[in-house]
Parts: sequence; structure tokens; C-alpha cells
Amino acid sequence: MALLTKTYLDELTYEIVGAAIEVHKVMGRGLLESVYHQCIKEELQHRKINFLTEMHIPVSYKGKVLNIDFRCDLFIENSIVVELKSEQAFTPAFEAQLLTYMKLLQSPKGILINFNCSNIFREGQKTLVNEYFSSLPHN
Repeated sequence: MALLTKTYLDELTYEIVGAAIEVHKVMGRGLLESVYHQCIKEELQHRKINFLTEMHIPVSYKGKVLNIDFRCDLFIENSIVVELKSEQAFTPAFEAQLLTYMKLLQSPKGILINFNCSNIFREGQKTLVNEYFSSLPHN
């Protein structure tokens, strides 16, 4: 993995969104999220991008690990959380879910991708950053 910088994360984000655009171009809209999940895993592997999938996110409180079953769809290069959707629109609950996973994983960046749209680039993706991102160097 490269040194974690804002530039590196921006370039990786570009690659991830490009992978989602390719999946959307090939598969179209209107399928179940699970189909897109499998397709984007294939596309990321093809692009030689490392990721974990359906990764359990531990939650601890005062040193005790709590029994909460959080799983992120994709954790890319141990730095970007990706949540996949196939819904009519993004909702505040999707953003809250992504921000929660980002905080728990100490991930500086997250991407929501909704495959049920006309154009991934214009309307089907939303990138979020948090306090971990703002503390990173640019280059």
C-alpha cells in the first residue's frame, strides 16, 4: 500500500468509481445489490485493487467488544469504505451507515455507490470524508 495521502486516496477513489462505472455499463440498472457486489469484486480484482469484502467491523465500548453485526460491503486498500446500493435514491440513513463504518474502521474516506441510476458519475456515487482525512498530508 502507498503512503496514505489525500492525493493517493483521491486517485484510488477515481479507480473505484471507474470500476463501478464499468460494472454499470455492462450490467445496466435494476438488478439486486448482490449482483453488483459480485461484479464489482470481479472488476476490482481485474484492476488489481486490494479489498476485503463483507468485512466484520468490531465495535468496542470501554474495552469490551460489543455484539453488533456491522459488515461493510468493501474495504479497499485498508483505507476506503465502499457501500453498495441498488435503491431509488440515496438516503440520510445510507450516509449515516457509511460514516459509522468509516469512524469504526478509522477510515479517512468512504464512497456510496448506487447502481440503480442513469449515470454513476453524475448521480450514482457520493464520496464522504471525515476527521481522519483532514489530518492527512496532501502528497
